[in-house]
Amino acid sequence: MVLVFTCLDDPTADMVIKHLNERDAHVARFDPGADFPADVELSAWCGEQHPRGVLTTRSRRVVLEQVRAVYYRRPTSYLSEGPSQVERFVRTQSRFGLGGLLAALPCPYVSHPWAINAAEHKPLQLATARRIGFEVPATLITNRADDARAFAAEHGPIVYKPLRATPYAGPDGEPATIWTAQVQLYDLDDSIGGAAHLFQARVDKAADLRVTVVGERVFCVRLDSDLLDWRQDYDRLAYTVIEAPAGLAEGCVAYLDALGLRFGAFDFALTRDGVPVFLECNPNGQWAWLEDATGAPIAAAIADLLLEEPS
Repeated sequence: MVLVFTCLDDPTADMVIKHLNERDAHVARFDPGADFPADVELSAWCGEQHPRGVLTTRSRRVVLEQVRAVYYRRPTSYLSEGPSQVERFVRTQSRFGLGGLLAALPCPYVSHPWAINAAEHKPLQLATARRIGFEVPATLITNRADDARAFAAEHGPIVYKPLRATPYAGPDGEPATIWTAQVQLYDLDDSIGGAAHLFQARVDKAADLRVTVVGERVFCVRLDSDLLDWRQDYDRLAYTVIEAPAGLAEGCVAYLDALGLRFGAFDFALTRDGVPVFLECNPNGQWAWLEDATGAPIAAAIADLLLEEPS
C-alpha cells in the first residue's frame, strides 16, 4: 500500500497515482487535514516499536503495518482557522494524533513532512547550500531600515523576496502574489520595522535553471525569459532540457541528503559566465508544468521511488 496525502484537487498527484496504478500498486489517497474525523476512521496501538492499526477512508481500508511508502504532496493544514474554540481543539488533536501517527510510520516518505517543514525556512536553505559548496548571493534578513540601506549601498542592486509565500490580497481585495522585485534605496523606509524582510544581491543572470531532483535522478531545465522572477508569466518562458552544469547534480543530491529530503525543486540563476547561483529549494515544489512542457518523466521517477525496494 502506498499512501498519498494531498488535497482534493491536485492534478500533480494524479499524475503520480496514474503511474502507480499502471504498476499495479495499491494506492490510498486522502487529505488528512480535511477528511479526518468526518470521513476517516482510525484506531492505532502505539505502545510498541512501531504503531499498528487500521485507517479507513470512504474507499480504502489501510492496515498501517502494510504501508510501504508515503507520498506527501499538498494536504490541507490541520490548523486552518475554525469558527469556534471547539473546532480549533479538534484540529489540534487531529494534527498531533493522526498527523503524529502518520509521521511515525516506519516506511520511506517522499518526503517526510517534518523534514519538509524544516527545509522550507530560507535561512536553513542558504546555510545548507553554502556548506554544500554552491554559490549563494549576499543575503540580509532584517527589520532595521538602517541595516537594509547599508546592505543596498554595499551590494546593490538588490532584490526583495518574501521569506515564505503567504495568502495576500491587493488593494482591490483580489488575491495577489508578492514576486521577487528589485528594490531602490528610497524604498527602504521605516516600514521595514514592521516585519522580517529578506534582501539579496541581484544576480546578473543569463537564464534561470529549474532543477527537479527525485531521489538521485536530476532533471535540469533552462528557463529563458526577460523576467526577474520567471513565475510572473509562464507564457514568456522558453524551456530547454540540458545536462546539469558540472557538480550541480551531485550538489543537489547532497543538499537533499543533508536535510533528510527525497525530492527538491531547486532554483538557480545562471550567470553570464555559466555559473549557477543558488536561490532556493522548494522541498515540495511544483513540477507538473515542466513535464508537460518538456516531457521530462518526473511523475514516473516519483512513482519509481515510492515503489523502490528497501535497501
